[in-house]
Order: sequence, then C-alpha cells, then structure tokens
Amino acid sequence: MKSQKYKSTAAFVFKLWQREVSEEKISAKEDELLSQWKNQSEKDLDEIHMKESKERVLSALELYFIKPVKTTPIYPLKKYAYTAAAALILLLSVGGILTYTTFFKPDTYTADTGNRKVYLADGSVVTLLKGAELTVDKSFPGSTRMVDLKGDAVFSVAKSKIHPFIVRADGFSTKVLGTVFKISQSGKDKSVHLYEGKVAVSSVGTEVSYLKPNQKWTNFGVAHTAAVLSLTTEKKSGMQKVKLLSLSFNDVSFKEVADVMQANYKIKIVYPKETSEKRITADFTGGTADENMEALAFILGLEVHKEDHIYTLKK
Repeated sequence: MKSQKYKSTAAFVFKLWQREVSEEKISAKEDELLSQWKNQSEKDLDEIHMKESKERVLSALELYFIKPVKTTPIYPLKKYAYTAAAALILLLSVGGILTYTTFFKPDTYTADTGNRKVYLADGSVVTLLKGAELTVDKSFPGSTRMVDLKGDAVFSVAKSKIHPFIVRADGFSTKVLGTVFKISQSGKDKSVHLYEGKVAVSSVGTEVSYLKPNQKWTNFGVAHTAAVLSLTTEKKSGMQKVKLLSLSFNDVSFKEVADVMQANYKIKIVYPKETSEKRITADFTGGTADENMEALAFILGLEVHKEDHIYTLKK
C-alpha cells in the first residue's frame, strides 16, 4: 500500500510540476504541496545524491518536452543523393569533354584521299601529301611554333626571327625561322628537302645538320645515321645531280655502314664476315671515297686494297 500511495503521490506532484514548467497557473495550495514534496524528497539526500537525482529526472522527462523532429527516410535520401551525384558526374564529364575539345585538344588534319592544304594561324601553309597527318596544338603559334607530322608534307613557313617553327616527325625534327621545305617519311627512311631559307635537322643519336637551299638531309633508312646531299639540276639534260656533302654514323653496324657507302659512292666493299656486326662511329664529312675508305679500314684495324671500284678490307 505504501508503494501504491507513493506512486499516486508522485504522479500527482509530477502533474503539478509539469503545469509549473509550462507556465500554467497553479493555486497556492498546489504550490504548497510541491514545496512539501521537494522537502520530503531531499531530506535524506546529500548534495551528490541530489545532483544525480536531478540528472536522472531531467533525462527521463526530456522526451515529454522536446518535439520530435521529422526525418527523411534514409533509403529515399540515398536514392536522391545517388541520382544527384550521377547527374553531377555526367554534367562534369560532358562539360570536361567539351572544355577539353574546345580549349585543349589538338587539331588534327589528315589527307585521306589526296593532297590537302592546311592554313595555320601564323600564316604558314602545309601541303599534306596523301596519307599524311598533321597535329597542331591549340596554343599554336605561341613563342615556339611546333607541330607534329606523320607521313610526307611540304611546308611554307611564315617568316619570324623570334618564333622558330619546329616540325616533330618520327624520330627526328626540323627547326626553321621561315622557309619552304619538304619532309618525307617512308618506313625507316627519313628525309628533309630544303627549297628556300635555312633549316636545322636533328635526329636521335646524330649531330644537328644545317641545310641550305637545294640540299637534302637523310638517314638512308638507318638509325643513328645522318647525311647531307647537294641536289642540282643540269641545265642541258635537266637531270638531277646528287653529291654527298657529309655522312656520319653513331654506333651503327659495319654492314649497314658498308651498304650506305656502296650505294652513295657507287663502289663495292669486300670485307671479312666477322666484321659485319662491329659497331662504327665515324664522321666522313668532306672526304673522297678513297679517303673515307682509308679511315674506315683504320677504325676496323684492317688494310684496304683498291682495284677499280672495288675496295677489299683484310687483316
């Protein structure tokens, strides 16, 4: 009975306390009952127990006075978030592609069915021969006018003393300030034919070659090889005359060196089989066939004997 009486009294007092907190008007008698309840409850408690009791009571009553917050179900929220994220990614992807295409992706020109002329922003004109491809960055012309070429093309470069024009091809590059020249690429065989002005041709493993009008740079289809030829046309016959001005090799097999020299000097070279794979590094600029063959024999540690147009190398 005592327990039931305590519960009833506690419930009555709680209602009075709730009215007080909600600022509803209570009578003097009710206020007196609250004070008596407070005194009776705290009579046997010390400060620590009182503090703990207040914290437990407030914690228990918190649910009665805080309005529940309406929340969005987590699964629909995730669904909307994923949808928004997917849309955002798509938007960024499309925007990124459009931005790259518009402002960064290089322009590519191809000559699929025949020759094609390409007019560049600096006034230069490139004639792509059939099958060629020219790539030009969006930044062109810039401080350095640079393009990439696959295949064959004739360049008529607008003159500029401060902005060099560079054509990057397969394994070599051509640098000019303003001129007309042709670049040819057929398999391993690379060449630059200069018509006007001056150009500097560089390739991997060789020194830079400087061309004058009516000169041609070539590698004869051999890596780490560079040659400059003079091309002149005879007035009477109209035939083109070719003269070898310089020839250099950098770590090239003797067999390849011999093939190049035989083709250009119109000679035949006989040599020991074991020397065919020896690596040769040499510069034959300015020499005659006799002088260059003597130099080649010295590099190999062999003797050279000439009979007509045949050069025999032996120990």
